[in-house]
Amino acid sequence: MEKIKGTLYASTSPSKAQQEQFLDFLRKKYCDVSLNIVLDENLHGFKLEVGSDVYDWTTSGLVKQLNEAISSINVKQDIIPILKETVEKWQPQVIAKQIGYVISVIDGVVTISGLDQVRYSEIVVFASGVKGMIQHIGKDTVSCILFGDSKEVETGMEVYRTNKTAGIPVGEGFLGRVVDALGNPIDGKGDIEATSYRPIEADAPSIIERKPVNRPLETGILTIDSMFPIGKGQRELIIGDRQTGKTSIAIDTILNQKGKNVICVYVAIGQKASSIAQLVESLRKQDALSYTIIVTAFASDESALQYIAPYAGCALGEYFMHEGKDVLIIYDDLSKHAIAYRTISLLLGRAPGREAYPGDVFYLHSRLLERSAQLSDALGGGSMTALPIVETQASDVSAYIPTNIISITDGQIFLESDLFFSGQRPAINIGLSVSRVGGDAQTKAVKKATGTLRLDLSQYREMEVFTQFASDLDEATKEQLAYGQCLMQILRQGLHAPLKQYEEVLVLVSALAKVFIKLPQNKIKDCELKMLEYFKQNNLLLCDKIETERILTPEIKEEIIKTAKAFVTKYIGE
Repeated sequence: MEKIKGTLYASTSPSKAQQEQFLDFLRKKYCDVSLNIVLDENLHGFKLEVGSDVYDWTTSGLVKQLNEAISSINVKQDIIPILKETVEKWQPQVIAKQIGYVISVIDGVVTISGLDQVRYSEIVVFASGVKGMIQHIGKDTVSCILFGDSKEVETGMEVYRTNKTAGIPVGEGFLGRVVDALGNPIDGKGDIEATSYRPIEADAPSIIERKPVNRPLETGILTIDSMFPIGKGQRELIIGDRQTGKTSIAIDTILNQKGKNVICVYVAIGQKASSIAQLVESLRKQDALSYTIIVTAFASDESALQYIAPYAGCALGEYFMHEGKDVLIIYDDLSKHAIAYRTISLLLGRAPGREAYPGDVFYLHSRLLERSAQLSDALGGGSMTALPIVETQASDVSAYIPTNIISITDGQIFLESDLFFSGQRPAINIGLSVSRVGGDAQTKAVKKATGTLRLDLSQYREMEVFTQFASDLDEATKEQLAYGQCLMQILRQGLHAPLKQYEEVLVLVSALAKVFIKLPQNKIKDCELKMLEYFKQNNLLLCDKIETERILTPEIKEEIIKTAKAFVTKYIGE
């Protein structure tokens, strides 16, 4: 067996006895070892290198040890006496630090030699202070992605192991704040006091740690709550072409959580800074920022930060979930996330597969979305509901990334360009959208009020196609078309105007009773809004009963229809 070679750097040559002490120390850990001595007059102390292990007892090395001891202090009181006590009690230790050296830096991906014991996803620190995360382990080298400016990393620079995986500070202090993918505040409101620290990568809850999804997460969007209900702990995909209202649905869902004890996390991936600023201002105006955390990796950021941003947001959400709270997390969007990962993978030299994505791109999103869950009562009963967003091209849901995420999630809300540009907003395609949780995530009131809505709309869409070229229609067909057109008008909803549950019940019961069918198409929405205001002013007890008790008895239904018919008759007369 070949001897392991050790090198001792010192300002003066050690005596024979000192050399033997060094060799005895090395043999205990490395067995057969030889020692080479290199003199350096500028060195204060000594440094011992064995392979990638470095024992640094120079002045600068000891100062680094002391700095690490100080930085590990969890400061929650006056720091001066704590610092004094730490310095007085500190004793330098003989610690082996593995040190590698930068071979190359290309577009935020660094190739390193020497870190032969480093682990996948471990954080490494460069001599300049920039951090990176190991993403590839080869035979003789490892590669990492940078969490900083690649201009600060040079060929030949030292790289140090930390023996830690990537993590993010978490806590109540993050509510109402905008942070980057590393948890650093970027909203100019000062530092954030963290409660604890969570790894950005964590195992998804097991089957035993979960319980069924049966509590509704109300979006305030009539089409979704009535036909594609979302439950707390569910993963519901929002998918569609560019500029079809995907983000608007997500933001309206956040606005609808006001006063419902739901923590919202919005993860923006690859978006412009101006878009995030508009979003923050919109949430602030609607008084929704106080229960929302925004995690962002801008389009100008390195691919590495865009890659870890959703995992960082998920870690923040998990903190609240494990505290027994309900969390809504939005990933906007995972198409850009996949592109960032593809960029990193190609730079790492991984073999490209379909559409140039690496073979493990499915695992990229499955290990993220599967962390959403409804936890069991034994674990506090908290939940995390995920609304991932995916952008399609020319409504192609059969593309690689959309099909991957559709197979991971519990349903999808498909937004159609033709519907959007025809004025039907939200532009939800009734036929292609689905929720696999279904009625289990609906209240009894909404479930009863919905009735045959989806079936009626499907029949209308079929009839509309068959009759578009017909010149002579019978009365029954005309009435069916008018009823379908009326339902489509009812399902239109303004931006940032989520409905309360009692409002959804009132509208659904009235529409399915064909109360609005005699109204002109352009008057239906106006009549609906005025009717809701009328109920609020004159039938407040009825509204409160539906909202609080979440029931719809035959008596309540009959009263709604009676009042709605009277109001519409009066509206037509005016």
